[in-house]
Amino acid sequence: MRKLLEKSPIDGFILSIFAAVVVAAVLPASGVFAEVMDWVVTCLIALLFFLYGTRLSPREALDGLTHWRLHTTILAFTFVLFPIVGLLLKPVLTPMIGSDLAAGFLYLTLVPSTVQSSIAFTSIARGNVAGAIVSASASNLIGVVLTPALVVLTMSSTAGVHISGDSILKICLQILVPFIVGQLARPLVSPFLKKYAEPTKYVDRGSIVLVVYVAFSEGVQSGLWSSVTAFEVIMVAVVSLVLVCVMLALTWFVPRRMGFDRADSIAIQFCGTKKSLATGLPLASVMFSGSIVGFMVLPLMIFHQIQLVLCAWLSARYGRDAPAQETQVA
Repeated sequence: MRKLLEKSPIDGFILSIFAAVVVAAVLPASGVFAEVMDWVVTCLIALLFFLYGTRLSPREALDGLTHWRLHTTILAFTFVLFPIVGLLLKPVLTPMIGSDLAAGFLYLTLVPSTVQSSIAFTSIARGNVAGAIVSASASNLIGVVLTPALVVLTMSSTAGVHISGDSILKICLQILVPFIVGQLARPLVSPFLKKYAEPTKYVDRGSIVLVVYVAFSEGVQSGLWSSVTAFEVIMVAVVSLVLVCVMLALTWFVPRRMGFDRADSIAIQFCGTKKSLATGLPLASVMFSGSIVGFMVLPLMIFHQIQLVLCAWLSARYGRDAPAQETQVA
């Protein structure tokens, strides 16, 4: 099975997520089992953000922040331009795919950038790897606070989406507190995490897969997923493809016009167009209630897979075409 996943053109993590959707459709969590799974997911999300806190080096981030133009440009794409596009698309998409999926599309534009894939693609393309490390990490660090704030500002009136004081408290206890504890505990647990890097990776991915299973199980149990048609899923995929292509074009054209060199432009393109499934899914499960979580994360899941495929192709092309004098060793 492992060899089969390695040969697959689709990332094995993404295949696991879609497998969780299939299992939830056939064997959804219900009754006491569903209640137990909710508690398990709560604990895993806290553990996930604790691990995020232990992995982000404050010193490394501060050392790289001197290139402020690069980082502010990436953050502007992630948390300003993307949300504006999401707000403009929502009234257009609502008649086509329904208000819930349109809200999910808006939500995907509010989440932070990826970390691992942004850095990896920048490295393959021979761009500014150090800048990508700092910007992608800063995006996730800021996103823990900024994404919920943007959700409150843009989605609080959306049907089925309710951000209350209890939700904000839940975000603090389940996300911010574990993250801060992880930062404080980093000197103590960092050697352990380095020694057992492979098992902790499966903790990360396993928790995300479980979040997907619980979220989609709630949707199946409530009967809301029976209203999602194949046409709506196809439309989400088409719009996601168009959005990825448009943002890839903008994040290449605008930095060049601003005077950034090739290496910086590559970092901006790969960090500024990504949306993190690993961060977006846990945040959605904390902020949104019940079956609405499934609608919130479906567009993000589809968008994430499309961005990985296109960016993998683009980074390989950049790497082959990189001039020798602009090559940067990761």
